[in-house]
Amino acid sequence: MAPVLLYGPHQGYPPLRRELAQWLSEVYSPPTGATTMDRICITNGASGNLANVLIKFTDPSYTRRIFMVEPTYFLACPIFEDCGFLGKLRGVPETVQDGVDIDFLRRELENAELDARNACLRSGQKDEPAAKCGPCYPHVYKYVIYLVPTYSNPSGKTVSVAMRKQLVLLAREFDALLITDDVYDFLSWQEDTESAHDAVAKPPPRLVDIDRSLPGGSVHGNCVSNGSFSKLIGPGVRVGWAEGTPAFVSQLAEVGSSSSGGAPSHLASTFVEHMLRTQWLQHYIRDILVPTYKERYCALMTAIADRLIPLGYAMEAKILSGTADETSGVAGGFFTYLRLPLGLPFAKVVAAIALKDHALRIAFGHMFTVAGDHGSVARAEADGGFAYCVRLCWAWHEADEIQEGVLRLAAVTKDVRARVERGEDVAAGISIGIR
Repeated sequence: MAPVLLYGPHQGYPPLRRELAQWLSEVYSPPTGATTMDRICITNGASGNLANVLIKFTDPSYTRRIFMVEPTYFLACPIFEDCGFLGKLRGVPETVQDGVDIDFLRRELENAELDARNACLRSGQKDEPAAKCGPCYPHVYKYVIYLVPTYSNPSGKTVSVAMRKQLVLLAREFDALLITDDVYDFLSWQEDTESAHDAVAKPPPRLVDIDRSLPGGSVHGNCVSNGSFSKLIGPGVRVGWAEGTPAFVSQLAEVGSSSSGGAPSHLASTFVEHMLRTQWLQHYIRDILVPTYKERYCALMTAIADRLIPLGYAMEAKILSGTADETSGVAGGFFTYLRLPLGLPFAKVVAAIALKDHALRIAFGHMFTVAGDHGSVARAEADGGFAYCVRLCWAWHEADEIQEGVLRLAAVTKDVRARVERGEDVAAGISIGIR
């Protein structure tokens, strides 16, 4: 046991990388062949790895913009800001059909390129990284595009396969790195089957596999898959993985903290390797996690249909599209997203009243704007914007608690509607933090 108590190899515990490669190959069936361990780097979770990717492959003096699909996972914003991108974050709207407004993103990339060229002409400086150069930084990307492509947090939407291909091609065109949090892919089920084993649904192909399958890719690639066991074993395990090209992950493994401290979460990695090698984790996902989450999901959907839809709520993403064969009837992840009835104020006002007067905590649209992007806030607050939406989670509470939460939300809705009809200024005195 002595080796597991020492500094681990920078790229991670080799047996875990081997087991991960085999497991990911079984889950995704990559079109270009099995995933190999030289494409995998062990991390201390998706959040920590996001910071390491930025440290190694971006330079705030050169990387023009961070694009985040909105509504976004808001806790990623401070990670980008801590890495030097304060004021450089921009939102990209989701769409109903494909998941990303690709035309909007292209226009923003073109405008950013034009601004960068003009800035170089004015200053007389070369368009190249000023801080991160030399052999330790073999490639610095001009842009980062961040998204949760499958069962997104918060909206629950899944980006279609066709859009995933477009995103990869666009990233190649503009030297962008697509960072995808692929943390919910394994929690996917068919809605129309009773069998726990048969309920497990195959996730859509990851962007990193699409990047590998399309001709013309570069040695470092344009995608990195950010994986984590936090949603499968528990967040305290602090073990995750990154998958990219062999050149990408070998450089990622040489980030300064790993050079000094060895592989992140080395001891915990040995536990996870044992779970995978013995098939314990695979059976746990199939026989415990997926059936449990499916049961709670169904409890939430039934309660919404019975209590909230009659009040005027609308489901933003009940049936998730974009799976490998583009079929419906597949759900998964942790969250669903609801649009408030017409005539109600912003969801943050409803959330504040819910917490103060009904002991109910819900996540509201303003939380999921992109930090520092006034356009993101404006789009959220526009008619039909996501500032009028709430995020509900089925993963944490048991079925009876989920039903109780929906009952309280229905009561909140009636309470707020009555106040509005009486002409009260329901937003007066409301104070609720967005971040």
